[in-house]
Amino acid sequence: MKERGSQHHRHADRETSAVSMESRLTDSLRVVFILTILLAKGSSENDQSLKFCGTWRHGKQSLDVSFNLSPGCKEISISANKSSLSVEGQITAKCSTSDVIHLEQLGPEESDFCLYWEPLLDQLKLQIREKNHTLCRPTSLQGSCCTDLSLGPNEPEADYGIANGRIQTDHITDKTLIAFKFNGRSISCKDLCNQARRGSTQVNMNGENAEDPCATSFEVEMNDDFKGYNVTSPVTKGVFQEPTATVHLPTALKQAAKTTTKVVCTFFRNNTEFQVGHKKVRILSEVVEITVENEIIIDLPEPIRIDFYHDAIPKMHSRKCVSWDTRKDPLQVRWLEDGCITQQRGEENTECLCNHLTYFSVLVQLEPRPVRHLLALTAITSLGCAVSAISCVALITFLCRKSRRSKERSIPIHLGLAVSLAALNLLFFFTGVLANVGGEGLCTWVGAGLHYSLLSAFTWMGIEVFHTFWLVYMVFTPSPKPYIWNLVGFVLPAVPTVILAAVGDIYGLRKVVPIEDVSSPYLMCWMKANRKALLAHYFTTMTILVILVSSGIVMLCLVYRKIRPRVEWKQNRVAFLSIWGLSCLFGTSWGLTFLEFGPLSDLVLFLSCFLNSFQ
Repeated sequence: MKERGSQHHRHADRETSAVSMESRLTDSLRVVFILTILLAKGSSENDQSLKFCGTWRHGKQSLDVSFNLSPGCKEISISANKSSLSVEGQITAKCSTSDVIHLEQLGPEESDFCLYWEPLLDQLKLQIREKNHTLCRPTSLQGSCCTDLSLGPNEPEADYGIANGRIQTDHITDKTLIAFKFNGRSISCKDLCNQARRGSTQVNMNGENAEDPCATSFEVEMNDDFKGYNVTSPVTKGVFQEPTATVHLPTALKQAAKTTTKVVCTFFRNNTEFQVGHKKVRILSEVVEITVENEIIIDLPEPIRIDFYHDAIPKMHSRKCVSWDTRKDPLQVRWLEDGCITQQRGEENTECLCNHLTYFSVLVQLEPRPVRHLLALTAITSLGCAVSAISCVALITFLCRKSRRSKERSIPIHLGLAVSLAALNLLFFFTGVLANVGGEGLCTWVGAGLHYSLLSAFTWMGIEVFHTFWLVYMVFTPSPKPYIWNLVGFVLPAVPTVILAAVGDIYGLRKVVPIEDVSSPYLMCWMKANRKALLAHYFTTMTILVILVSSGIVMLCLVYRKIRPRVEWKQNRVAFLSIWGLSCLFGTSWGLTFLEFGPLSDLVLFLSCFLNSFQ
C-alpha cells in the first residue's frame, strides 16, 4: 500500500511538473513566435517605430515615473514596482535626460500605459492613463537611428510590476513581470527615412495628403555682415510639389545670440506627434522649430516671421499662430499664443510674427464657436449703455438733492446702485474704443475696472433685496447705517478684483469673434480667454450671480404675497410697473444668462442684452 501510494504521488508530481513545463513552453513559444514575426517584418524593412503597452500593477500610495535616457543603441528597460515606473536605457541619437514625474493619486491599483519610440524623430513618449509625457522631444534627422528593438529574456515574476505586455498589437504574456527589456540595432537614419518615404508614397500615390515622416534641418551661419535670411521648407519629390513654410530670420537674432553664430531651422512635415491631446483644434500646417544651441532667446525687438501655406480655411473657422514653450512645459505639448501675432494673408496663407525661439505652428478650430448677430447685439448694447448711463447720472443728481431734504433709509442704497450701474455702463460703452487704442496694457486696468463695477452692481442689487426683506419682515427694527452699505457695496467687490489683478494673466484684451468673419474679431477689455481667467469668472461673477438671481426671485415672490391684497395692485399698469421695477432692483433679469441654450438661444440672447443694457 505504501509503495502504491508513493507511486501515486510520484505520478501526480510528474503531471504537475509537466503542466508547469507546458506553461513555460507555451510562453516561450509565444515570445519566439512574436520575435519571428518581428524579424520577418524587419528582413525587408526596418521598424519605423515601437509601441510597447502594458498594465502597471501598483499600490495605492503616491506614485512616480522616473526616466534616465542617454545616446547610444544598446537596450531600453521598462521596469515597475509598488510605487514607481522606470524607463532607462541608451537608444537615443541626441536626447540625454533624466527626471522624476510625480503622478496624482490614480485610485485603482492598475494603470494602463504605453511607451512610443520614434527613431526618425529621436522622440520617446510615455502615455499613462491617457495623459502624454514627452520624455524626448522631436528633433531633426540624425546620423544613426536605433531601431528593430527586440524583446530580451523574460524577467522574474512579482506581485507588483507590468502585466499584459504587448508589442504593437501582439500579446506577449499575461504574467506580471518586474521588467521588459529591448535590445536595439543601429542603422543609418537616411536609409530608414527613405524606407518610410517609400511607404508613405505607396499609401497615397497622388501625394496630396502624404506626410513626410522625416524632419529636415537647415543650419544658418550668422556672419558679421548678417542682414537677415530666409529659410524655406524643402520640396520632397513625389510627396510635396511646393514648399509649405518660409522662415525669415531678422538681424536682431544675430545681436541676441551671444555665444554662437549658428541657428537651426527644422521642418516637421508629419505633425501627428504634436497633435496629441488637442481634440478641439487641429494643427493646420507643418511644425517649425527654430533654435540656437545652448541659448534661450526671448523678447526679440524684431520678430521672426514665419509664413505658413496651407489649404483654404473657411471664414467661420478661426486660426492662430501658436508656440510650444519647452521651458515651461518640457514633458507635455501645450500650444500657446504667447509671444506670437497672427496675420491672415488670405485663405491659404497665415503669417506668424514671434519674438522668441521654440516650436511654431498654426492651429485651426475644428468646431467654430463664433457669436451670432454680433453687430446687432453690439449696437443694442451700446445704445442701452448710453441711455442707462445718462439715466443713472440724472438719478444720482435727483437722489443727492433728495437726501438733503429726506432721511429715508433707502436713498443711500438706491444711490449706491445708481453709481455702480453708471460706472458699469460707461466702462462697457467705451471698452471697444479703449481696447483698440490702448491695447493689452490699458486693457489690464480697464478689464479689472469693468469686473469690479459688475461685481459692485451685483452687490448693490443684493443689498436692495436684503433691504426690502428688512422693510417687509422687520418693520420695527432699524436697518444698518449707510456706511455699512457703502463698505459692503463698494469695498467688498474690490477684494477679489485686487487679488485677481495681483495673480496676473487674468485681465486684458478679449476677442469676440463674429460668425460672419472670424478674421475680424470685436476687441474689448475684460477677462482673458484662458483657463485661469475662466476659473476666476466662475468663482466670482457666476457665483454671486447665482446667489443674486435665486435670492431675487424668492424676494419677488415674498413681496408679491405681501402687496397682492392691496387695492392699487388690482390696477394692471401699477402691477406691471411694480414687478418690473422690483425685477431691475433685484437683478432677476440677469438670470436670462443661464437660459442661453437650445433653439431659443438667439431670442433669449437678444432679450437679455436688451433688458440688462437698458436697465
